[in-house]
Amino acid sequence: MLSIRRFLGLDRAREAPPPSDTDTVRRIVRELEALPPEQARYVAAFAFVLNRVARADLEISEVETARMETIVRDYGNLSEAQAVLVVEIARTQANLLAATEDYLVTREFMKLATPEQRQQLLHCLFEVSAADDSISVAEEELIRQISHELEFTHADYIAARSAYSTKRAVLRGLPG
Repeated sequence: MLSIRRFLGLDRAREAPPPSDTDTVRRIVRELEALPPEQARYVAAFAFVLNRVARADLEISEVETARMETIVRDYGNLSEAQAVLVVEIARTQANLLAATEDYLVTREFMKLATPEQRQQLLHCLFEVSAADDSISVAEEELIRQISHELEFTHADYIAARSAYSTKRAVLRGLPG
């Protein structure tokens, strides 16, 4: 019974998370209790934002999922199993709560991350969108929106995007 209560988030025996945490970030943090809480919050928000871009075209491909798992593992210093879990939970939460959580989780990431970590995320967003060898117009527009939410300038966004020019559908004449 205790494990079901914990799964449903009814077991609050642990230290209460900061009030700024969203439900999405708290759920992933609980799944990663072996990590220090701040690292788990960071990884949870990072994975959720990656999922925002992966689902921009309303479909998350296997290649995008694999790329997110690799990125989360590498940038979050996680085991492969933990990275798979984080990406899967983030994807599930994104499918359930995207409309209400997208902006909130991105703002949470903004609070947790250093400027260098925010810059890494911006590049990782392009990596995920380019995983299937083409960055769609929808993905590009969403990355632009997220870059604004992360308080990047338009010039910062353009600089990051330029590294992925060969993958941009709009420049390759692909539908997108």
